[in-house]
Amino acid sequence: MHLPFWLTTALLFPVLMFQGKRARRDTPRLPEASGDPSGQYGEGTPAFRLLVIGESTAAGVGVATHDQGLASQLALQLHEKTDRTIAWHTFGVNGIRLGQLNRKLADTPLPEADLVLLSMGVNDTTGFTPRYKFRRQLLALRQALAPRYPAPLQLLSVPPMHLFTALPSPLRQLMGWRARQLDAVYRQLAKQAPKDFTYRSYPAPTDPTLLASDGYHPGEKGYRAIAAALAKGDLLTE
Repeated sequence: MHLPFWLTTALLFPVLMFQGKRARRDTPRLPEASGDPSGQYGEGTPAFRLLVIGESTAAGVGVATHDQGLASQLALQLHEKTDRTIAWHTFGVNGIRLGQLNRKLADTPLPEADLVLLSMGVNDTTGFTPRYKFRRQLLALRQALAPRYPAPLQLLSVPPMHLFTALPSPLRQLMGWRARQLDAVYRQLAKQAPKDFTYRSYPAPTDPTLLASDGYHPGEKGYRAIAAALAKGDLLTE
């Protein structure tokens, strides 16, 4: 139990409740991206297939169409970097938590992929999912995916919620604190089980123009920036 966090939450609870309700009321509700959730860059049979799963970032909230979103932009960056044909597919649900995603994926047909990137954490942060449960759900997800996708599951760092301009202070700082706790679960799993998990981080978006109009999700420039940071890594060697 992370006692300082929970004591702070309890002390600030009335303020946090008020700010949370006001943020939900005042923050614009952006739709999921439209268009084809898959595609490829380059000609012929793909040399590498990328699958992104998760919450609103996988669903492309913050941009109009999926080709502007994370999976497409990452595939484009990898194609430009290697000149190889890169296929991409994205599956995301706005507002979903990890346990719900696990149940959803059990009934969802997914394409073949050489690498799976998980983009989660915001809804589990705001929903105060216990860290032990978050860890257990990650292990369950990996177990379910492993027979079909043997490469390590790529864990995209939990977004830095202390930078979300849609959230007022101190709610923003507390959510950032909680997000870092869940992000630590990612890092611990990647360290303890490198054959099953790889941790992927990207520089915190300090430029507000990287966010969408809701001040909460990445905009087109934000997804492009995240993709550029990830493409600098060793994704194609996994």
